[in-house]
Amino acid sequence: MTAACTKEQQNKISRSVQNWTGTNGVLEFYAGDKLVRRFIGIDKITTAMGTDDNRPRTYRFGYGVLDENLNMIADPGEKKVYFEISDFGSNYIFFENPR
Repeated sequence: MTAACTKEQQNKISRSVQNWTGTNGVLEFYAGDKLVRRFIGIDKITTAMGTDDNRPRTYRFGYGVLDENLNMIADPGEKKVYFEISDFGSNYIFFENPR
């Protein structure tokens, strides 16, 4: 199916499949070398776009479970929340949850 598609069309298909299936991502924020915040169960991070000009903004956003006790488990009471990541000076790592 993808043999006749351009690379961009293949990328769009890949992204739509990935968005549908999810990726179980993890986002961690650091203060120096100390882990201070973790979000788990993230299926994607999206670049914000301008409402009027449709140009990319300087931040990304997504939804994930705030792992308050940093144990990599969505415990009872830990809720899915909205988050934003600035392009200016955020020390973060986004990765696939191996569990």
